[in-house]
Parts: sequence; structure tokens; C-alpha cells
Amino acid sequence: MNFSLTSKLPHVGTTIFTKMTMLANQQNALNLSQGFPDFETDPKLVQLVSKAMENGHNQYAPMIGAQPLRNTIVKKYHEIYQVDIDPTEELTITSGGTQAIFTAIATVIKPEDEVIIFEPAYDCYAPTVELFGGKVIPVRLMAPDFRIDWDYVATLMNAKTRLIIINNPNNPTGKVLESEELGKLATLLEGTNTLLLSDEVYEHIVFDGKVPQSVLGIPALRERSFVVASFGKLLHTTGWKIGYCIAPPELTHEFRKVHQFNVFSVNTPMQFAIAEYLDDLNYVKGLSGFFEKKRNLLQDGIKESRFRVLPCEGTYFLNIDYSAISEEKEFEFACFLTEQYKIATIPLSAFYKEVTNQQVLRVCFAKKDETLLSAIEILNRI
Repeated sequence: MNFSLTSKLPHVGTTIFTKMTMLANQQNALNLSQGFPDFETDPKLVQLVSKAMENGHNQYAPMIGAQPLRNTIVKKYHEIYQVDIDPTEELTITSGGTQAIFTAIATVIKPEDEVIIFEPAYDCYAPTVELFGGKVIPVRLMAPDFRIDWDYVATLMNAKTRLIIINNPNNPTGKVLESEELGKLATLLEGTNTLLLSDEVYEHIVFDGKVPQSVLGIPALRERSFVVASFGKLLHTTGWKIGYCIAPPELTHEFRKVHQFNVFSVNTPMQFAIAEYLDDLNYVKGLSGFFEKKRNLLQDGIKESRFRVLPCEGTYFLNIDYSAISEEKEFEFACFLTEQYKIATIPLSAFYKEVTNQQVLRVCFAKKDETLLSAIEILNRI
């Protein structure tokens, strides 16, 4: 090799999701690690994609997104959140939620900017911040309640604090920030130059009577926020990679400068299909109940096991404490379960920047009932 290359992400390797899925495949294990459903999406939605193709929607969509889909999103926010969105000035369709997150961070982060994230955190946040020269300021939240001390967060803020990232409902903790917590965040940001990135991809998967929350419903937060959401979790189509970003016009204008030179536009027939499919919002409103049944099936099924189930208020992930079973560190124990018991999980420590072992594993319950029943049988044997 005649050239040298300095890595821009020297500490980043293969993700834990890839590692555990590869190990699950090698061991022919039940895979509850990576967050994707093992059941199919509604055949009607697939048919609508074919219909859109047959109707000629096969060329570039507008850079900001197909008009019918943007109109459908506006309708959703009006009906569910009582919030009005400008489909032209505030909304951009993206190639999945992660691309929207990447683009929002790229839009605002410069070298030496500081970004506060709450750990355990989705794994794309920190590397993206570092890629653009920013400094990650992690706030470590600990099991079992993962409570945020807002007074402590206030001590971390200074003139360099450019962005705070929240994920609500939170992957991997399953915690939901309700209006009181979001109000504390609004107070914290008042009078600062700090922006907010709110990752709301699990917004419609909340349990026990909770209602979806969005920072868009709080004017003091909306005026400084990028809100990211996705159809992958909503429609059981994680492979389609279609999401969107809502932000005030000034932020959207800058966001699109990056977006247009990144992906430019997003899969056209799928946009038209989703727009038509979600014309009736009853599907969206029924999603929490659909996943709550699966959560209940799993947590009730292992309540007599040696695992301790941590609270799960939203998302489709459940955290289980194995401290009564083993003193092994999380990654080693997750590998042990995959190899010896043929069930793959994710160590919670993978979501922290610094080594943190709480003897907790994350399991995905976006699975067929028969898959969950097989998982229950295995977990009860451990």
C-alpha cells in the first residue's frame, strides 16, 4: 500500500448489532438482538408500492419529499398532537431516521462544539458528532429507572453547548419522557444558544395508557428543535429506510443544504404508497396496543425465571437483569447465552461510551408470538 490513511473514527469498529446477529446466525440461535420484526408488513402496503410503480412514480421525488406523503404527515401531527406543520417550509423526507439524525448533526456541529447525549444511547449519535469535530458530553443514566437529573445536566452546559440529543421513547431503556420532563428541558434551554435534536422514531409505541409525546407540542422547544421520526418502526418496514425531519424554517433551510448533497431524494413509489396507506390514522393509533400485547406476553412469561424485568414504558425492547444468574460481564454473558442456549440479546453496556456493566441485557419483542414463546421457554431454563 503506497498511501497512509488517518481514520476519522479511530475508535469505531463493527457495531454490537452486527456482531450479535452474526453470532446468532453462526449458532442458529433465536435472534432477539437486532431491532427488527420477524413478521411481514401488511400485504396491502406492499400492493400499494406496486400500484405506485405501475402508476409511473419511478423517477426522482422532489428533494424535500413527495407532496402526498408530506400532506399525510401534516395530517398526523394535527390529529394526534394538535400541532400544525408547514409541509413546504418545515418538513423533509429522509432516507430513514438515522440519515435524518446524521444530517441534522452535520448541519449544526462545528469543531469544538459540545453535544450532550443521554446514555445508554442509540449508537449513531456519538460517532456522527465526532465525525464533524464535536465533543460528546455523555450523561450516564443507570438502571433500573434511568432517571435524568436535570440539575446535573445544567452544570454541563456552557457557551460551547451547541446541541442536546434526546430519544423519546428511549432505545434501549424503554423510558418515556412525559410533558413534565420535557418542560424541565424547555426551562433548561431557555435563554441559551443550544439546539435540540429529538429522536422520536418510537413515538407511537407507548404503553400502560401513556400518550405519544413530541417536543413539537411545546413552543419553547419547537422553535429550536430538529424532530426526527421514521416509518420503519411504524410500518414494520425497517428495510425501507424512509423517515423525516421536522424543524423550524431557518433550521430546515440549512438541513436541506446538507440533505440535497447527501441522498437528495428518497424512494419515490414507497413514499406514495405510505401516503395512501396512512390516510386512515387508526392504524397508527392501534400500534401501542399491538406491541403492548407482545411486551406483556414476554414479561409475564419470564416473571418466574431468574431474570428480573426492568420497567418498559415504550419502544419494542425489554431490559432484563441477570445478576441473580451470573457475575459475568454483559458482552461475555450475551455471547454465552447465544452459544450455549441459542438465544441472542444485546448487552446494555454497548450503549455507553465508557465501560459500564450493570448485568442487563436488551431483548427485542417485535417478534411473532411463536418466536416469543420459544424465547420464554429458553429464558426460563437459564
